[in-house]
Amino acid sequence: MSTAAEAARARARPASRGVWLRRSPVGRLVKKVPFWLLIAVIFVYALFPFYWAVRSAFTPASELFNTPVQYFPSHPTLANFRDALSTDFFRRALLNSTIVAGSVTLISLLIGSLAAYALGRFRFRGRSAVLYLMLSMTIFPQIAILGALYTMISDFHLYNRLGALILTYLIFTLPFTVWVLTSFMRDLPGDLEEAAYVDGATPIQVFYKVLLPLIAPALVTTGLLAFIAAWNEYLYAVSFIQTPQKYTVPLAITSCPAISRRRPTSTAQRRYRSFTRCCCR
Repeated sequence: MSTAAEAARARARPASRGVWLRRSPVGRLVKKVPFWLLIAVIFVYALFPFYWAVRSAFTPASELFNTPVQYFPSHPTLANFRDALSTDFFRRALLNSTIVAGSVTLISLLIGSLAAYALGRFRFRGRSAVLYLMLSMTIFPQIAILGALYTMISDFHLYNRLGALILTYLIFTLPFTVWVLTSFMRDLPGDLEEAAYVDGATPIQVFYKVLLPLIAPALVTTGLLAFIAAWNEYLYAVSFIQTPQKYTVPLAITSCPAISRRRPTSTAQRRYRSFTRCCCR
């Protein structure tokens, strides 16, 4: 009997040791190691482009394309910032980008909020079709409509003007703004509108004084996204802007000497313009 009991205890001992290991702090830590390793890999993968941009900003222009690649600048410097901000060319590009991105953001929020009010608070036939039509406008890639936009910009005599960029950027920022704000408008309680109408408010007063303050977080979010999209856009800028005085920040950056040695801006512009002319024939 004692021999059988000892054998049973011997068989149960490894299992109990495994249970203790899994329940101990060390065991729980070991189980989490693969998860945190995956998080670390995703974190490095997502942040490496930002790190590389910061690293390039503090690297002298003569060392940007050195081989082998240096992941840390050997001679950090602020000369790139000083050279960029001390030139009228780059300051003008900053002003142009601010004008374009700011105008696109304001127009998108103004028209988008009014459209969202109509689509989100009123019932009419074809409302869902209008929403899906606006959403489908964001599916088309920019290059697919570049030829048609080039013809339209030329007919309106907007070529090489900032108005051409504002007009073309609205094609993508406005549908997105309307779609996001409409979802927020739908979630607002209808009792607020009814109470305002009982007090004698007009639909415009209800929109500006009751509903608009409630969707302020959505306005800020969509406004930031529209501003960033307009600020970073390059394809239409290089296609519709010709003179350096009208350059936006992306065009000005690609015109820097350290970059233009590898990717000349003039060559890129000729390539895009020849493509648009072929599309317009």
